[in-house]
Amino acid sequence: MLPPSSKPYLVNAIYEWCVDQGYTPYMMVKVDKHCRVPQAYVRDGSIVLNVNPEAVKDFVMSDGWVGFTARFNGVAQMVSFPITAIAAVYARETQEGMGFEVTEYQGDDSPSDDGDADADASSSNTPPKKPTFSLVE
Repeated sequence: MLPPSSKPYLVNAIYEWCVDQGYTPYMMVKVDKHCRVPQAYVRDGSIVLNVNPEAVKDFVMSDGWVGFTARFNGVAQMVSFPITAIAAVYARETQEGMGFEVTEYQGDDSPSDDGDADADASSSNTPPKKPTFSLVE
């Protein structure tokens, strides 16, 4: 098992390696209550996301969170999840990358998109918001 503090660095390194090599970086995320992802695309409790800079907008990986805007079936949606939920980062073309142990997010805050009222209306026990991701069009 890797020390908890090394996972964000390794995730970032593999992501950057994929981009530098011209590969398409994918992230497999184990979805839990802290993950804001389009539920229609979750399969067996996980979602695989294309995080290529050409496929997402406003990609941010910091403070233990990943956030970006992406189009799903033509509709732009805000996506955010804790780095602890990432199960793998790999290149689509070669399948090279790294798998990670998924651990429960221990923080008490999660990013917000600043005002999308119906984004997480179904979750009554949503943790308080800290970092903010904004969609600018």
